[in-house]
Amino acid sequence: MSDNNDIDRRIGARVRIERESRGWSLTELAEKASVSRAMIHKVERGDSSPTANLLGKLSGAFGLSMSTLMARAEAPEGRLIRRGDQPLWTDPDTGYLRRQVSPHSDLPMEIVEVTLPAGRAVPMPASAYAFLRQLIWVLDGDLTFIEGETHHEMHQGDCLELGPPSDCVFRNDSDRPCTYAVTLLKLR
Repeated sequence: MSDNNDIDRRIGARVRIERESRGWSLTELAEKASVSRAMIHKVERGDSSPTANLLGKLSGAFGLSMSTLMARAEAPEGRLIRRGDQPLWTDPDTGYLRRQVSPHSDLPMEIVEVTLPAGRAVPMPASAYAFLRQLIWVLDGDLTFIEGETHHEMHQGDCLELGPPSDCVFRNDSDRPCTYAVTLLKLR
């Protein structure tokens, strides 16, 4: 397993590859993702650890899920990926820990495990969900999932199918971490 600095460099390199493969300048990507050009430049150089929200905006601009963008940056090839080899990434703003559970493959499905620390929230733009169907399954703890104007109070064992794309917030209002699995089905 790699340290966060190595993962940040690989994410930055992947963002640059995705941008350049589309023939976009930094300015064009910044406009499409509604983030600053300077921030994208720092991420691409590996000088800044991107937040989950920033990755959601960038992946949405590329027409990818955040999970696909991350998998392209970090997941090893092969049909079996053992827990010790599953890439981990930590959001520098919230301490949100993301584990890529599913192996890198051409299947239109991915599984991600997230641990959201107590008292933390992670907003995600609707653009990150425009081309996916998702299920959220709470494995441990309590999660408030805000989908547009709808609040879903979820507890251990609860599973939610997300509706049409809208701005969302994953929120842990409890005093202990919440762990949940996200299953993503790619529509294109």
